[in-house]
Order: sequence, then structure tokens, then C-alpha cells
Amino acid sequence: MPELPEVEVVKQSLNLKIKQKKIEKVIIKNRNLRFKIPLNFEKVLQNRLIKKITRFSKYIILNFSDGSFCLIHLGMSGTIHLLQKNSLNKFTNTSFYNSSELPKKHNHVVIKFKDSKIIYNDPRRFGFFKFIHNKKELDYRLSHLGPEPFSKNFNLKYLMNYFLKKKKDIKSFLIDQKFVSGIGNIYASEILFLCKIHPKSVAMKLSKKNCKKIISNSRTVLNKAIKSGGSSIRDFKNISGRNGNFQKKFRVYQRGDLSCSRNKCNGKIKKIFISNRSTFFCNSCQK
Repeated sequence: MPELPEVEVVKQSLNLKIKQKKIEKVIIKNRNLRFKIPLNFEKVLQNRLIKKITRFSKYIILNFSDGSFCLIHLGMSGTIHLLQKNSLNKFTNTSFYNSSELPKKHNHVVIKFKDSKIIYNDPRRFGFFKFIHNKKELDYRLSHLGPEPFSKNFNLKYLMNYFLKKKKDIKSFLIDQKFVSGIGNIYASEILFLCKIHPKSVAMKLSKKNCKKIISNSRTVLNKAIKSGGSSIRDFKNISGRNGNFQKKFRVYQRGDLSCSRNKCNGKIKKIFISNRSTFFCNSCQK
């Protein structure tokens, strides 16, 4: 599923294309997403001016000029495609995740503007759209999530307090959205490799030094992935037809049984399962 970097790329793409545009029409072709789209959703969004598009964790947020919002989650397989009038560009995907061209099936939501439209495609229908009336309601809706890796609240004091008496492994924490928002399975393995921390390390036993490494390397890995356009594992493209190429920079993810890429390390990359998710690590330099 899309992780923070991929969703950030979608946010940036939408800000370039639909910021300061008024919604002229909304068409719902299938209301049965993760949460059923209400019958009045089309009328509620119609004529609202999009002030800007922001992101928190893996959520895309349409900020309207009247102080209301539309919260969008891509779920497991959701993508947002942008179609502009009189454009011959066949690459419509606003991210690098899933098909670069608009699929013929599973196009559930269409939001039209004067000169363009965005289409939400989701084969598995685990994503959702939710209208939010005000900032207070938005904050409440996101209150179950932990701080983002880039937030000043994701600091040493937070980690040390959170890990106190916690016997769960660090890999499970990194993909737990209640602990930190936006890090998914791919990036958790990459972060722990840079930290030289074994994914099964017990959280409460981590030193201050290792906690500092987790904070620093979380930001490093995610920033590099964003700059690389996200991770298009299946070689997909975005609206510009360019591949997201962070997968070319993976140090451990999907490199099972290959030699460690770290200089002077003779280890091998191993694959195990933690919390039913594939986990990759070096059997030598990650202790």
C-alpha cells in the first residue's frame, strides 16, 4: 500500500494542479468504499474552493476556503488520476503507485473542475472519502495517530517514554501508526538497517543512542524516498511518465539472500516475518 513518501508525492502533484480551483461537479460511481459515501456527498463538495492540499501520515487533506476539509485515504490500492482537457498525456497517475494510466475499471469517484478532473481508482475499495466540517473535527479524526517522523514531537523524550516497559519488538513499533504516523513496512526495514538495529530488538531495551538513530534515520530514509518520487516497486510511472526510483536504492528490502551492501560487511540479507509482514535485515551488522 502507499506509504508516507508516495502519499506526499500525490499531495505535491495535486497542489500543482488543483489548488485554488473550484469543484464544479462530483460524480460517485460506487459508494461502497471502506466507509460508504453519503448520499449528499456530491452536493456538499460542489462549488467549494480548494485553498490547498495538505497531508498527515497517509491521509490526503483537501483544505477548502470556508474552513472545511475532505479527508482522503488511499487504502491498499487507491490511486488518484488527473485528466486535463485537451491534454494528450496518457500518464494520469498523481503518484508512482499502481497503473500510470487510468484503468478502465474501479473508477469510483470523479471530481470535476473547469479545465480538469481527478478520478479515484481503487480495485480493493479499502480507501475512503470523508467530509470534515472544521479544524476541531479534523483534529479529533486524526487524534488516534502518533506524531509524524518529521514532527518535533517525534523526539528522544517521546521514544524513551513510549518504550518504557514495552516488550514488543522495534519493527512492530515502526509500522504501528499509533506510535509514529506514515512509516510502513518497506521503510521500517530500511530505517533499521541504517541504524544497525535488529528488527526483533525489544523496544524497552533500546539505548538512548539507538533511539536517536531511529529518529534521525527515519527522517533520512523518508526524505530520500520523497525526493526519489516514492517507491514504485512494480516499475510504475507518474503523470510525467517518470519512474519513482527509490526501489533502486533499497539497502535491504526485497534483497533476501543477497550480500550486505555496507562496506566491509560480509553478512547476508535475511527475510523473516514480524507481525505477519516481511522483514529484511543483515545477519551481521544488525545486532
